[in-house]
Amino acid sequence: MTKLTQAEIQEKAKILSGWERVGESLQCQRRFKDFVEAIAFINKIVEPAESANHHPDLSISYNRVSITLTTHDAGGLTEKDFALAQVISQIE
Repeated sequence: MTKLTQAEIQEKAKILSGWERVGESLQCQRRFKDFVEAIAFINKIVEPAESANHHPDLSISYNRVSITLTTHDAGGLTEKDFALAQVISQIE
């Protein structure tokens, strides 16, 4: 997978709502009613991440889930990161 150029990243970021670029990654935070809902959300990410063979870094703090996407092998952002971010954005 090839690392995207700065221009490509800026163009793709325009159509991605709720995510921000932090260095060589995309990050998103979601807040839920409680811990159970936060875990249920994380469980919904498993199948699309496995299907894409691209796994986000996840952290949970009670009802908050932080998601970080980057392609470690490429050393930065690739098409895979933006594609998975779009899928995750659709998950409730």
